[in-house]
Amino acid sequence: MSVAQRLAEVQSQLASAAERAGRTVDEIELLAVSKTFPAEIVSQAIAEGQMALGENRVQEALEKQALLPEEVEWHLIGPLQRNKVRKAVGKFVCLQGVDSLKLAQAIDRVAGELGITQPIYLQVKIGGEDTKSGFEAPELVSTLESLLSLSNLQIEGLMTIPPPVDTAEEARPYFSAARELRDQLSEAGGIPLAKLSMGMSGDYQAAIAEGSTMVRIGSAIFGGR
Repeated sequence: MSVAQRLAEVQSQLASAAERAGRTVDEIELLAVSKTFPAEIVSQAIAEGQMALGENRVQEALEKQALLPEEVEWHLIGPLQRNKVRKAVGKFVCLQGVDSLKLAQAIDRVAGELGITQPIYLQVKIGGEDTKSGFEAPELVSTLESLLSLSNLQIEGLMTIPPPVDTAEEARPYFSAARELRDQLSEAGGIPLAKLSMGMSGDYQAAIAEGSTMVRIGSAIFGGR
C-alpha cells in the first residue's frame, strides 16, 4: 500500500472516530510522524496535502526542512535537551516535549533573545512511569504559575503518551486523565489550554473518544520503520 493510500485510510478512520465521539473531524489535527523516514518518502504525504509533520530529533528535522516545502508545519515531538534549545526555537511551529520548568525557562530565554513567541505543549507523564519524561500531574499543578509567567512562551495545551497496554481501550483511562488534568489547569490558570496531543497509530481512535485535538500517526501512514 502506498503512502497516499495509507494516509487516506487514516483520514477516513479519523473521521469515523470523530463521528462516533460526537465530534467533527475539523476538531482533530492529524500530525504525520515522519521521524526516521527520508525526505523523499515524506514528500509523498506532503503531495497529498499533509502539511503538519512531527519529528523527534532536532538535527534530523532541520535536514528535512532544507529539502521540503517551506509551507510544512513542523512539530518537535521528542525530548528536547537544553543544549539543543537554541537550534530548535523558532524552527518549529510547536515544541511538544516540554517536560520541565528548567527546559521551559531555557526556551523562553532564547525566544526572548530572538524576539518571538514560541508555542509549546507541556508533556505530562500521566502513567507515572520512571522511563518516560514529563511532568508528574501534581508537579505540573504546582509549577503552573511559574510556567505562565514565561512571557515568550505560548502554552497551547498538554501532550502525553500512555503506558504500554495490550489494547487501545485500555489506554482510554490515561487519555481521560490527561483531559481532566488539562481542564483543571485551565481553570486554575484562567487560560484556555485548548489542545491535547495524544493518540498514536495503535490507539488514536480511543484518544479521539477522550478528547484529543491532535493525533500523532507515523507507521499507519509511512509504514514500518
